[in-house]
Amino acid sequence: MKIGAPKEIFEGEARVALTPDSAVQLQKLGHTCFVEAGAGHAAGFEDSAYAAVGVTVVEGAAALFDAVDVVAKVRPPVDAEVARLKAGKTLISFFYPAQNKDLLEAAKATGANVIAMDMVPRISRAQKMDALSSMANISGYRAVIEAGNNFGRFFTGQVTAAGKVPPAKVLIVGAGVAGLAAIGASTALGAITYAFDVRPEVAEQIESMGAEFVYLDFEEQAQDGAATGGYAAPSSPEFREAQLKKFRELAPEMDIVITTALIPGRDAPILWTRDMVEAMKRGSVIVDLAAERGGNCELTKKDEKIVTPNGVTVIGYTDFPSRMAAQSSQLYATNIRHMMTDLTPGKDGVVVHNMEDDVIRGATVTFDGAITFPPPPPKIAAIAAQKPKEKAKVLTPEEIRAAEKAAFRKETRNQILMLGVGGVALLALGLVAPASFMAHFIVFALSCFVGFQVIWNVSHSLHTPLMAVTNAISSIIILGALLQMGSGSVLVILLSAVSVFMAGVNIFGGFMVTRRMLAMFQKS
Repeated sequence: MKIGAPKEIFEGEARVALTPDSAVQLQKLGHTCFVEAGAGHAAGFEDSAYAAVGVTVVEGAAALFDAVDVVAKVRPPVDAEVARLKAGKTLISFFYPAQNKDLLEAAKATGANVIAMDMVPRISRAQKMDALSSMANISGYRAVIEAGNNFGRFFTGQVTAAGKVPPAKVLIVGAGVAGLAAIGASTALGAITYAFDVRPEVAEQIESMGAEFVYLDFEEQAQDGAATGGYAAPSSPEFREAQLKKFRELAPEMDIVITTALIPGRDAPILWTRDMVEAMKRGSVIVDLAAERGGNCELTKKDEKIVTPNGVTVIGYTDFPSRMAAQSSQLYATNIRHMMTDLTPGKDGVVVHNMEDDVIRGATVTFDGAITFPPPPPKIAAIAAQKPKEKAKVLTPEEIRAAEKAAFRKETRNQILMLGVGGVALLALGLVAPASFMAHFIVFALSCFVGFQVIWNVSHSLHTPLMAVTNAISSIIILGALLQMGSGSVLVILLSAVSVFMAGVNIFGGFMVTRRMLAMFQKS
């Protein structure tokens, strides 16, 4: 099939749906690739880079639409682009069919098949095509960068000759893909990071990334949190009030707030109200990643940055992925490539629009002149949410000290018991065993103790933990054999010498191997 990417005409959009790297992979699938002249310029991909990998560069969008069978775009098509579609062609792009009903009707009238990348179902097999997650990942990261650019202070705490700098406190509202990306960037920069989500099952993910999960003392959090496919569900008025009360407590302490909360098919819920903004410190920053759907902050203005009278900056940009156009284009083009892989299962590269396939059916919004949105539920269940873990009890200092004392007493009792049993066993052995056996037994015991101490106290930078254990065993053999060489028996002396030689080879050989392994990781 012939697949091509036109230049995005949406104002400020710098991404492109086809990159030179993705074109190489598409050509391996048997496709011929086209791109409109200048389509990748804003993302850093010049026409010469496309031509170098065998992509045909076409002048003008009209010529591109005529030349290809599959059109790959980023933004939903405008009226002029829809008019260029016709039966037999396939359009792959973001489409947002629930919000663009007129556009959906116009696309149906053309007879073209439209695949909406924003409608890819959230099932495990479709993760490689999940363009929403790809873009949300970039948005979350970029939100932290934008916040830092407007914050004017360090994220990490520092102690300098000029004084102590406290770390920034960052609150992430919503722990989806964008929220987790923001948490990762914030903690990496050294900020004290807090995160809230209505799904308590994500607490473990948040804490594993170095952030602190904000719990609500509210029973419903464990009930309302999880919705099909891992999205958050609408909360009850009582839960919302408890949520807002918690945010009001946090607002005066936070330096940066990043909101990411969205509910499928609804406007963004207002979670950060005017009074919360007024309670924040001068110089604080709010980045609202839900601005395109109305915003989570009451003061957010779409595509604008405002500064409130009390000096709080509220950022409502909706083009965060486009602000990192090269990276966004690479990820989105990869999502498109994986979609084309599913659409062309044969070696001949012909599109097979299998409406029995969960992924293709879920993402298809028009097919053969009919609107196929909304899709039926996928036959395969969406990614299951984990059962929420019970909130860990926070112990008081007195309870911690009591627990430590109890553990110490238990360990002491166990050690005394083991020493007593061992002493009784040795006494019994001494009473019944011959003197010659006891002499050898004492040598064995001393060899174990001394050999273990000799090797185990060697720095682990000189040998791996596994090598340390084998070397300890070898050292026990050497010391025992050396002590036995004083025996009058020729056979014992011979066996002892052989033992020393073989254990020595193991120890010195182990150190040589470890040294070679360490050398592999040294910079030349």
